[in-house]
Parts: sequence; C-alpha cells; structure tokens
Amino acid sequence: MLFVCLLTQTVWAQGVLLIHDPGQPIPLPRPIWPPPPHPVPPPLPLPRPVPPPRRPLPASYQIRELDYQIDIRDQIAEVGITQTFVNPGSQPLEVAFVFPVPPQAAIDRLTFLVDGKELEAQLLDARKARSIYEDYVRRCQDPALLEWVGYGMLRTSVFPLPPRGQRTVLLRFSQLLPRERSLTDLLLPLAAARYTATPVERLSIRAALATATPLKSIYSPTHPVQIDRRDAQHAVVRFEAQQSIPTSDFRLFFDTAETPLGASLLSSRPDPQEDGYFLLLVTPPLAGQQAARLSKTVVLVVDRSGSMAGKKMEQAKESLLFVLNHLQPEDTFNIVAYDSQVELFRPELQRADAATLQAARGFVEGLHAGGGTHIDAALTSALRLIPDGSQPSFLVFLTDGQPTVGERSELRIAANARQHNRSRTRLITLGVGYDVNSRLLDRLARENFGQAVYVRPDENLEEHVSRLYTKLADPVLSDVALSLEVAGAPGGNIQRMYPAQIHDLFAGEQLVVVGRYRQGGEVRGVLTGQVGRQTQRFEFAGSLVSHSPDSSRAFVEKLWALRRIGQIIDEIDLHGHRVDEARAALGAFLREAGKRGQRCVRIVHGKGLGSKGGQPVLKNKVRSWLVQRDEVIAFCQARPAQGGAGALIVLLRPVAAAIGQR
Repeated sequence: MLFVCLLTQTVWAQGVLLIHDPGQPIPLPRPIWPPPPHPVPPPLPLPRPVPPPRRPLPASYQIRELDYQIDIRDQIAEVGITQTFVNPGSQPLEVAFVFPVPPQAAIDRLTFLVDGKELEAQLLDARKARSIYEDYVRRCQDPALLEWVGYGMLRTSVFPLPPRGQRTVLLRFSQLLPRERSLTDLLLPLAAARYTATPVERLSIRAALATATPLKSIYSPTHPVQIDRRDAQHAVVRFEAQQSIPTSDFRLFFDTAETPLGASLLSSRPDPQEDGYFLLLVTPPLAGQQAARLSKTVVLVVDRSGSMAGKKMEQAKESLLFVLNHLQPEDTFNIVAYDSQVELFRPELQRADAATLQAARGFVEGLHAGGGTHIDAALTSALRLIPDGSQPSFLVFLTDGQPTVGERSELRIAANARQHNRSRTRLITLGVGYDVNSRLLDRLARENFGQAVYVRPDENLEEHVSRLYTKLADPVLSDVALSLEVAGAPGGNIQRMYPAQIHDLFAGEQLVVVGRYRQGGEVRGVLTGQVGRQTQRFEFAGSLVSHSPDSSRAFVEKLWALRRIGQIIDEIDLHGHRVDEARAALGAFLREAGKRGQRCVRIVHGKGLGSKGGQPVLKNKVRSWLVQRDEVIAFCQARPAQGGAGALIVLLRPVAAAIGQR
C-alpha cells in the first residue's frame, strides 16, 4: 500500500509514502536497520559553493500496525487489511492511499474505510497505473516503484491526517485466487513496506481456509507460518512479526487434490539452456483417516545440569509429565536424567500402566539441576534400552548446552549414537536456549531418522513438547522412499534433490522437496512407505516446464539455492575435513553463494572442541582464507543464536564486482 501526500509528505502503510514537493525531488525512505549503536556525528563541511537554503522536510510517518485477515473458501478470498499509522509532526497532511494490485488478482466488491468512514476508491488497470508509477520515478529520481510496473492500482480520494494524530485504514475486497491443477495461490504484496524509515511495530497475517474437498499441502515459500489444521477441510495459517521491515511479498499455496496423498509439483526454468528447478509438496493422510493407533516406545532423555536450574527445569518437568499423561496402556517407556552422571527411572522399558506411571511422575518431581553435561553417556544409555524395532520407537533428547563431561567431540558423539541405534529409533532433539550445539543436535536428528526442534529462552518449553508429542503419536508414513520419472527423459534427469534422505511423515506434516531437472515434461511420481505394518504405494502426476513464460515461479530457484547452500555447510561439518579439504569446501560454498546472488552468508567452522588439544585450528584458518577472497567484503563473529564463536557472518560482493576485481 502506498500513501500519496499532496502537501510535502507521503505516508507508507504496508506500502510507501510518495512525497510530493515541487521544490525538490524526494525519494522513498530507506531504513537504517539495525540502528547505529552511537550517535552519528555530522559530516565535516567541504569547501564548495553554498546552495540556496531548502525548506526542511516534515517528520516521517510511523507505521503502528499492519494486519491481514483473510477468509478463503475454495478459490474465493475475502481480504481485510487494517493499517494504523501516525503523523508525529506538527503539520496536518492531506494524503491519498495507494495499493499495488498483483497482475493475476481478480478483485471484486471493494470497500475502503478511514476511522470507520467509507471513502471513494478507484481501481485502475495496469496500463493506467503504469503512468502514475513512472511519473513518480521521473519526478523523484527514485527507481523504487518500477518493481510495480505491470501491477494495477487501488487509489483513494484525499483525506486529512492531523498533526500528532493517527488514522486507521481498513481495506476490504474479494479476490478470485489463481489455481493450477489442484494448487491454489494466494499473494499479498507486502514488499512495499520496506520503504519505511522505521520498522513496522506489529505485522500479522491470519488466513482461514475452508474447502469443499480435503486440504492436502499447505505451504508458504516466503514466510515461516504456523498451520493449525482443524479437520480435513479447514485450517488456519498464521504469521506474526514485531518491529520488522517486510522484505518480500507473502505467498501461500494450498492443495485440494481428491486423492489419499496430496502431492503438488511446481517448476521454474527461466533459461531453457540451464537445468530447471522444482518444488514438490507431499502431504500424508490425516490421522482420522488411519487405522487404529499402534503401540510405541518412548524414551525421554532430560538434561538436569546446573544450567537448567530455575524456570527451565520446571518447564522440563511439566513437559515430561505431559508425555507421561498421554501414554497409552499398550505403550512402553523409560526416563533418562543426566548431568555429570546418568540416572534411569527403571533398568528396562516399562509398560505404561497406572502404577508405573504414578512412580514415573514421582521420579520426575524429584529431579533437580546441578553438575555438568554428559551427552554421550546419556544417549548411549537411552539407546541401549530399545532392543529391537518390533514397534515404532522415539527418543526425545532435551538439552540446553554443550557437552562438558566425557566425550566432547560432536563427530564421535554422533558416531556413537548411530552405532547404538540398532532399532531405527527416531531421535528427536530439543535444544533450549542459545548455548546449544545446534550442529550436533542437527546431526543427531538427521542421522537417526528424526528432527531437531529449538526453543528460544522466552518461549514455553512445555508448549513445544506438547505439540511435538501430539504429532509423534500418529506416525502416518515411515521408511519413506520417493522416485520421480519424466516421460521420455533418460536416467539421471532428476538430480540434486534436498533433503537427500526422507524418513517419516506425520499427520498434519508435509514433505518439502526441492531439486533440479534437465528435461521437462509429464512426471510420474511414486512414494512408498510403511503405514502401520503394511507397505503402501502412492502414485501422483505432475509436469516440469521446459521454459518458464514469466517469473511467477522464480521463488523455486531461491528455495533450491538455500537448501543447496545449507547442504554445503552440512558437508563441511559432516565429513570432518582436514585443512586442505576444508579450504576447498569453503571456496565451493562461496562460489555457489555468489552464483545464486547471496550477499550475506553464514560459515560454521566450530570452536575447536573436536580438534586435538581443543584448539580452534579451523576457526583461525577460515578467517585467514576469507581475507584472501576477492568476493568477501567483510566478516564478523555470529550472534549466539547463529553459532556465536563457532560461526562467521560474511558479506559478499555482487558476482560481477568480484570478477572485475580479479
């Protein structure tokens, strides 16, 4: 959304403020984020002719809130956008509201309200809107609005914005969403909001989905959304951010295929001479569509080291009690508590009968924090409890720190876990706080058929555990295998798929696979796995484009690039390279990042805990190598949540600039 100010300013709601000042061209504001830690001194004056004085600019607009409420019924979306903005200056302003309308949007039944009063609004097609966008670019010498050339425009009549006052704008409209096969696409133009001088205080999006046929895949390639599936035909998608600057539009896909397994295939091939990119979304049947729930084995491993003292220990206890209270009589379980030593609730797995569960609750209540962190012994002790794979088994491993007792090498800890996991136990790691060894937890989950979950210090641990356990209670498809074949294409046509290994799919969860292909065409896909104790086979169809007619699927390439770069980082950690191997891997990572247009990347080199003598050999080497790279502008140590002393954040030059300096 854009606000066009007809005096000397423009406002920006979810879009931008276009400043109309006949005395001077004024480009859109660019944020300084994060703000500098100290006041910036004024620059020293240069000896040059003094220009005539200019009238000072009034204060900028501030965005308080941007809220989307979307009600989607099949292909029809009822969209409500509420934006609250303030004028902190001392001058009243006359403004107009402008909203970029995506090219594929079919908008009907439009209502525009300012503080509850309806104003006249005009919907312009792309041709008429183009002249307005280009006029601003010419007058203000700012190319920012060129990205919306080709978009339509909603423009309102003029309304006042009082000094030090605020206005709440509400825009309502109906939209026919585009659909390709069974996949429906919702696009919200958020990116305009990045042209604000201050971050948006609160950004929220809520989309309620209701469909006549069962919902399958629900996926956003642009934002980390929360998905709450109410039943087979209803779901709610949420996204919230505080003090943020939106940098991309919001996009949401949902699939309503009338098949037991939901599968959607999207592809992009901007250059027909290069390999294409694809995104595959796979959703298993919901829990209600399954047979009776199978018995399972659950081993809970909880960190009770000194760093867990206080609120974290209390939340950990509540989490354990939640799991105990939801075990079924046919389940087996045990509890392993560890600090410098390892303590078991019982020497063997126990049936979840009433008496045993009551004793287990007493064991949990008696836990207290103190001592070191013996991760290796805790894992091996827990895995030894599970003798075979006769029923699904899960190991939930909770820690808030690094290994400080016993084996400290993450490579050897991971190898020991693999060696003792003889029953194909799914290892779910729960990292609490910012001091965890995320590379170790990721590796443990990846190599043991599980997944890693992280809980920030300000989040509720019990909520994470309850959501996780509710999902694990209903494994839908295990031992998953996927194959894709393109009609008439030779072997090896599909390549570089991520994730490279697929383990289990759960109710309400979906599989997201990205990859590349050499030849387009009709696709036959096959997904196999175990449902209960029976082998199931699901077939689905799709297509891969030979050449993309436009850039509407360009995000697929970006998703693949992010997975690819992540895989390169994993390989650097995964294989424990020697110095010469690590240098070559780092070079490959930087080249791949530059090729994909990445300007800021993270390099995880570790803290030397696994090196001989615990010295940070690779850490020091990586810094010296980066100094020698032409494509590197600067680097610094990562924040604690991003790896701290074990990682670097690196700023890269654009590819053309880096080549020019050689």
